[in-house]
Amino acid sequence: MSTPVLTAVAWPYANGPRHIGHVSGFGVPSDVFSRYQRMAGNRVLMVSGTDEHGTPITVQADKENSTPQETADKYTRQIGTDLQGLGLSYDLFTRTTTGNHAEVTQQIFLALHRNGYVVPKTTRGAISPSTGRTLPDRYVEGTCPICGYDGARGDQCDNCGNQLDAAELINPKSRINGETPKFVETEHYFLDLPAFTKTLGDWLSTKNDWRPNVLNFTKNLIDDMRPRPITRDLDWGVKIPLDGWRDQPLKRFYVWFDAVIGYFSASVEWARRSGNPDAWQEWWNNADARSYYFMGKDNITFHAQIWPALLFGHNGEGDKGGEPGKYGRLHLPDEIVSSEFLTMSGSKFSTSRGRVIYVEDFLRDFGPDTLRYFISVAGPETQDTDFTWDEFVRRTNFELANEWGNLVNRSISMAHKNVGAIPRPEAPTAADEELKALSRKAFDTAGAHLARSRFKLAASEAMKVVTAANKYISDQEPWKLKDDPTRRDTVLHTALQVVSDANTLLTPFLPHSAQKVHEALGGTGVWAAQPELKEVEDLDIAGRVNPILTGDYAGEQAKWESKPIEVGKPLAKPSPLFTKLDPALGETGPEWAPITKD
Repeated sequence: MSTPVLTAVAWPYANGPRHIGHVSGFGVPSDVFSRYQRMAGNRVLMVSGTDEHGTPITVQADKENSTPQETADKYTRQIGTDLQGLGLSYDLFTRTTTGNHAEVTQQIFLALHRNGYVVPKTTRGAISPSTGRTLPDRYVEGTCPICGYDGARGDQCDNCGNQLDAAELINPKSRINGETPKFVETEHYFLDLPAFTKTLGDWLSTKNDWRPNVLNFTKNLIDDMRPRPITRDLDWGVKIPLDGWRDQPLKRFYVWFDAVIGYFSASVEWARRSGNPDAWQEWWNNADARSYYFMGKDNITFHAQIWPALLFGHNGEGDKGGEPGKYGRLHLPDEIVSSEFLTMSGSKFSTSRGRVIYVEDFLRDFGPDTLRYFISVAGPETQDTDFTWDEFVRRTNFELANEWGNLVNRSISMAHKNVGAIPRPEAPTAADEELKALSRKAFDTAGAHLARSRFKLAASEAMKVVTAANKYISDQEPWKLKDDPTRRDTVLHTALQVVSDANTLLTPFLPHSAQKVHEALGGTGVWAAQPELKEVEDLDIAGRVNPILTGDYAGEQAKWESKPIEVGKPLAKPSPLFTKLDPALGETGPEWAPITKD
């Protein structure tokens, strides 16, 4: 039975190009998951976009002597190009500066306001003494007053997980220029998080199958929730749709508030662009739908606590009750799939510290599938993982080139040389049947892992089939069977069948090379569909053109099953699937990301 599956992918800031640490958390895992779900026959809606409001954009614009909109336009296109190059199969990758997003954000707020879950409150806001500009909480750092951690942000402490107020920090400093901020009184709307204490607690108690890091972190927050500001003194963001607020030049929604609503607003935009403006309801108003949210661990609070609270509030299901808003009862997250950090030499990727490998550079020199594979099998799925060039070279050379690439090349080459087509099997032996049974069984095992976002285990199952097939060919020695062509053809047919199976098993991880293997086996047409980067007119803002990622994935041939190969289909001499890397790369790194000693 086909299930509607929402893949909600974290929104990257449009303030610079993406590095491989970013895509290891939100990008590749979500795409591997979505490609599997489509292959398994489910109706997938994969959405995200660039997060374009708030101080990160204005700060970058100042650095580049540009406007926030110009800066967002520049990096949104660059990010879209990077994600397209990686083959991330978004149904819609959009942006938060669309007219559609503003309207949906305002409607969610109005529902929260009517139900009493947002309240005005006078508070102390941080101001930069040198510029007079507001400093959002995330741009104020200091010592946590609760645990003493030096490096807590003004909205929360990443060490103890507690929500904070910038004015509470000990020795607060601006992240922008290091100066001590000035605190002044200002009025803002706050999300009444304490009004969701029981609702969120009861809901979280049903999520025992979540990754432990997500569940434990979130449960620890429930007992000490405080109202959280959702508006800021800024001139860049979505306006507040209330009398006395909408016309104020320095009152906008806080970027975190409108960004998480983007999952829903992107679904609405996708539906409007599809020709059926109500199509989003299949994923958001449907009790049978499933929704999965992908991000790095620094976003757990917003997705496992705050976004559910916003949904409960819109639905009128918080501790105060209420009535559903304009969009009816919206579906809550079924799972928060949070990755840990991909690091370099034990440090988090950081552009400011020179610890960065940009996606654009990586794709240019090594292609997408080597990075996708590394992230899937050696990435930060459940713990922080250090990226090293030595490990990347080893994985590429020994697993992709020597194991998988070699299996594909020698199996097809021998069949091409001896038969010219996929040979006919005769009288298969126990060894033949055992190998084919192993590959068929892997679909159940690997599929169960992929459904639970256990990517390392799923990839391992696929590679077990590859290893077994290589051993089978070495044991059977078809090159010595010239005098027994019947047996030779049976061995080669068995090997090619398992190559076909293994290619299917690896398609979610290696969609670009999977297309090549499909064609090398005589296949035609699209096996694994790729996203397109398009320029489209904004649905609500006249004259505005936006870059989006989208794609037609319904027609791709990849299905999660073992499909019998076609006897007699012509085979051509194959080309190498993966190029082996110079082992010296593991010692030096490329010139654009050289290995340095601290």
